[in-house]
Amino acid sequence: MTNKKTAHIISHTHWDREWYMPYEYHHMLLIELMDRLLDTLDQDPEYRYFHLDGQTIIREDYLQVRPEQRERLDHYIREGRIHFGPWYVLQDEFLTSGEANLRNLLIGHMDAKPFGIISKTGYFPDSFGNMGQAPQILQQAGITNAIFGRGVKPTGFNNTVGEMDSYESPYSEMIWRSPDGSEVLGVLFANWYCNGMEVPADPALAKAYWDKNLADAEKFASTPHLLFMNGCDHQPIQTDLSQAIQTASSLYPDVEFVHSNFDQYLKALEDNLPGDLVTVEGELRSQHTDGWGTLVNTASSRVYLKQLNQAGQTLLEKVAEPLAAFAKLAGLQAYPHHLLTYAWKTLMQNHPHDSICGCSVDEVHREMVTRFAKSSQMAEAIAAQSAGALAEAIDVAGVAAWGEAPVPFTVFNTSGWSRTGTITVELITVKKYFPEGPTPQSLARELGQEPLGSFKVMDEEGKVYPATLEDLGVHFGYELPKDRFRQPYMARKVRVTFPATEVAALGYRTYALVAGVPDTAAAVLDAVKVQGNTMENAKLSVAVADNGTVTVTDKASGAVYAGLNAYENTGDIGNEYVYRQPEGEAALTTEGLQAEITWVEQSPYRAVVETVLRWEIPASADETFLTEKREMVPFTERQAKRAAQMVPLVLTTRYTLEAGSGMLQVRTSFDNLAKDHRLRALFPTGLDSDHHYADSVFEVARRSNKPATEWVNPSNAQHQQVFASVADGVNGLAIANKGLNEYEVLLDGKNTIAVTLLRSSSELGDWGVFETPEAQCLGAQSVEYAIIPYTGDGAVSGAYAQAYQYQIPWTVVQTQGPASRVAAVSSNGQNPDRVTLPVSGQWLSWNSNASPLTFSTLKFAEETGDLVVRWYNLGAEATELKAHPSFEAVAAYESDVLERRGTKLDADDQKVDGYKIITQVYQLEKK
Repeated sequence: MTNKKTAHIISHTHWDREWYMPYEYHHMLLIELMDRLLDTLDQDPEYRYFHLDGQTIIREDYLQVRPEQRERLDHYIREGRIHFGPWYVLQDEFLTSGEANLRNLLIGHMDAKPFGIISKTGYFPDSFGNMGQAPQILQQAGITNAIFGRGVKPTGFNNTVGEMDSYESPYSEMIWRSPDGSEVLGVLFANWYCNGMEVPADPALAKAYWDKNLADAEKFASTPHLLFMNGCDHQPIQTDLSQAIQTASSLYPDVEFVHSNFDQYLKALEDNLPGDLVTVEGELRSQHTDGWGTLVNTASSRVYLKQLNQAGQTLLEKVAEPLAAFAKLAGLQAYPHHLLTYAWKTLMQNHPHDSICGCSVDEVHREMVTRFAKSSQMAEAIAAQSAGALAEAIDVAGVAAWGEAPVPFTVFNTSGWSRTGTITVELITVKKYFPEGPTPQSLARELGQEPLGSFKVMDEEGKVYPATLEDLGVHFGYELPKDRFRQPYMARKVRVTFPATEVAALGYRTYALVAGVPDTAAAVLDAVKVQGNTMENAKLSVAVADNGTVTVTDKASGAVYAGLNAYENTGDIGNEYVYRQPEGEAALTTEGLQAEITWVEQSPYRAVVETVLRWEIPASADETFLTEKREMVPFTERQAKRAAQMVPLVLTTRYTLEAGSGMLQVRTSFDNLAKDHRLRALFPTGLDSDHHYADSVFEVARRSNKPATEWVNPSNAQHQQVFASVADGVNGLAIANKGLNEYEVLLDGKNTIAVTLLRSSSELGDWGVFETPEAQCLGAQSVEYAIIPYTGDGAVSGAYAQAYQYQIPWTVVQTQGPASRVAAVSSNGQNPDRVTLPVSGQWLSWNSNASPLTFSTLKFAEETGDLVVRWYNLGAEATELKAHPSFEAVAAYESDVLERRGTKLDADDQKVDGYKIITQVYQLEKK
């Protein structure tokens, strides 16, 4: 250990790809910065290092415009002068899924692999809070540190620094521990990541600069090694830094000034750390602050982006990847690594914190919508091709119960649990091709005149299911064979809705429309019954009140939850980052309104009731708000109120209860005509508890209902992934969602879960005046969520599994079996009869019932070709994983988040420690 002070000056730029200007504006500045960086590295050997902001996408963005600079740039990466990785983008951790966070790290490592060198710095410079499992994820990736800017200090919105005694750690260095016990060295940017920017070369200016900055850094440092970040947001590089370092060295002979990098700095830290470092645990969400600078309300800014992101990442990780893996396991097609990587990268270009958080100018978020579409279209194409290949290989010819001319179709369950639910699928009962035959018009008339016939839905055992069939008439369609030109056709189509039951986890089940079945009523194991304004199945009873709220009774426990799903509306005079309710304003609610109640569907397998609430709310904030925004009045000091003018808000809500389901699904639609406001759905749990649970990244985090004593913000909103839940040790109520990432547990005596459905704001906020009229989210809106009561532990009871499944769409494909196939080739151009699959099947089973384990992913590793399967333990206690593959494997290994082979497994059963993320890989072929 040394007592001589060392000033580690690390050159960098924090590169938000898009923020207060559109992407291409920032892109142009990036090209200029990188050009100047390469010139400086060429010309100044004393300018030793540059940290490329921890994200490999910067190289992609630069070479997109300057491909002729590839060799020059890559030379400095290989030489270690430009530090590269470990992430693909600097994501917002709480608004991206666990698997998205891992793909980000994995793709960053893949991008760096050709260079033989990667930065092993766990870099989170400006994440709006840090996920609790980050130390475990980093440790599994061979990263032993985390560098972060937020989460454990009282940082104001403009990054002001509070007094030392109000810190959770007295130092900028600390130990950060995940729930499973994994630890990394945490380093906080106590004076932000710009505390060494624009170092003066002039002696007089340098003296004043370093007198202040050295003292500021020493205030929080636990060692003589002081960190100075030479750069800031979009900061051009300092070309005279070498001269500035020489000036500083001459002025302060007792301080060693070094143009450093994180590897050198962290090594020096580790060699000199004191023994009294504080250990901080779990999520770092600025809990011990005044509450205004957490930026958590970005979770509700532009909710439409969060909905698109949830749908897109779920489609990739829970549908396209497992279906592609099934097809690979069946020997039907190669696993499309390149296409999936492209889809993931396109999606992750929307994951930087100023993008997914919805806190940029309107042009940025318009482009994001296109990226979401591009990624989802690729994922849909991968899923369709994989499911189609599987369906073609299913042998439906031998099912005697279906007779001679069935219309078979296959339901794929890509979730990790056995699944029951209502399926809707469009099927072709007959089709005719027209490239060389009759005209499309004559075919359409011919098919339209044929009687549809009477069909029943039947499984392979001959069991008939209740179903609704809707004649869709004649439609155009086409096929794209792999060995010949497109094949257009006209087809008679029907829409079929029926209850699929107990479809195996990571498996499938095939059904058929069968003609000529006696017209007898099909039995439903758990039929939904409707009486008055009440619907019920074997698990739940749901009564709709006159004001549109529902009372849900959990039949297993007898617990009653009344007044669920009233709506609350308040004004918002904040911005895209921060919600601020006008001072003294009382919240409006729908509790006193009269709802129009209509039954939309009453079938044995599903009941749907619709309520319509006709409400009026203020049109916007008043004129004072416009002045306060123009004059940059801090949001905490604004005096604006809501306008007197009112506009209608009509809320149309559909409550859906399915046979066999333990959850009530909710879909609410409305046309937003108001500005500057927030809309929430309220769920009073009535459960006595001082804490609650929220689904987060690879954990269900336990959070206090009451904020810390330092908290002064009237709002205590939080991030969620899939659900938030309150439980009293006996009963619990979880509210699941699709892309609604903000909630709050209200201190109202009822522990009400308030889920944000919409937040309308009009400015970016932060350091300037940036109008964002599209953040008002005017126009048609639709949101989806679900009410799940339960008893006991949420994980073991299966309640959380229901919530996870709620986000995952079913995949249903019409089956053209070997006996009835029209085209003679499969989707990979090979003879389809080489592979035959049974009518129903499962690729991997595991002990999912009453287990605290949660399934996360099934995919293939690009580097090894191994099958990757991942779970995580939601409980504190160790549990056992019993995984049983139905495919042949050479060997199975423990793995990590980078999908590397570890210890060989000798048995299917494996112990999983509390809160552990566990990955297994299966070697399928000998090398």
